[in-house]
Amino acid sequence: MNIAKATERYEVWLGKHLRILEADLNFKHEQMRLAPFPFLRATYYRWAQTWEKVCGVAARGPRVLAVGDLHVENFGTWRDIEGRLIWGINDFDEAWRMPYSNDLIRLATSALVAQIPCDLKAGMAAILKGYGAALEAGGRPFALAEHHSSLRTMAVHRLHDPEAFWAKLHALPDIKEAPPSGATKAIEKMMPDRSPIEYRVTHRVAGLGSLGRERYVAIAEWRGGSIAREAKALAPSACLWAKEGRGTAAIQYEEILTHSVRCRDPFVHLLKRWIVRRLAPDCSRIELSALPKERDELRMLYAMGWETANIHLGSAKARPLLADLKKRPRNWLLDAARKMEKAVRADFEDYSTR
Repeated sequence: MNIAKATERYEVWLGKHLRILEADLNFKHEQMRLAPFPFLRATYYRWAQTWEKVCGVAARGPRVLAVGDLHVENFGTWRDIEGRLIWGINDFDEAWRMPYSNDLIRLATSALVAQIPCDLKAGMAAILKGYGAALEAGGRPFALAEHHSSLRTMAVHRLHDPEAFWAKLHALPDIKEAPPSGATKAIEKMMPDRSPIEYRVTHRVAGLGSLGRERYVAIAEWRGGSIAREAKALAPSACLWAKEGRGTAAIQYEEILTHSVRCRDPFVHLLKRWIVRRLAPDCSRIELSALPKERDELRMLYAMGWETANIHLGSAKARPLLADLKKRPRNWLLDAARKMEKAVRADFEDYSTR
């Protein structure tokens, strides 16, 4: 099955689980034709369909509740219940039980496709070193106030101009029709006050893999400043489509949040089929373009490997994961990532020329 046919069939399946916004979906298709990295981010369904065959033996291993759609721009910051700034994985739309190697290979592949400027072998080693060290330590969240000064510098670089964040949100037009009642209930449940708060609702176009899904943002003025809550429609992981081609399954988002080694954002919850989160300058995904020009790429990849283990430790013991890692040949991650990079670029060329 070529990439065009896979895309068509996946979107038909997705449309059976949620309402598709055609304008946003068309925009997604445009973004998929721009460059290999946005194509990778937008096409997890294709990855789920091909990665085990392409990677062969490297795709095997102990099964965990994995991120699935992991990549170098699926990291961000949020505030935990103590108000501390936390860094970690930002999105779990595609969470699914699968071999742990999926997340490592996809993270490594994204580093290659995004052309992270570091020695390739050193970059892959940094991911694995961080992952292994976290397993041995039992995991530990990234609280940036007291620790991880280099990572903190990279993470907070984008926070110097919070006015621009709010100006962008406030510039979005109000939607003409009321959002679904489920989205409204989910948003209001996550507001900071029990008393009613007046807000307006807009539609935000964001992300790549989730483009085409309903995404509503409630914006309000509350006690001297702006607040925002977003409700995004979820469907079962694309892994289900890749395996069965049809059917439905439970959404794993809340489970992975609950059991991972993590300092949760108290304003992120799955409420039926809606994932609700607080939006703020310090509660959002970090794009590579928002990082400072002077940064430690290897330290960043090490931290990404560590955070991946934080997630896997929520559903698996460290010992079998470490034992499997030790049995793997040298350069296995780079070899698997190169195979997947080649497959991604081939699909991109095919899709972008149609």
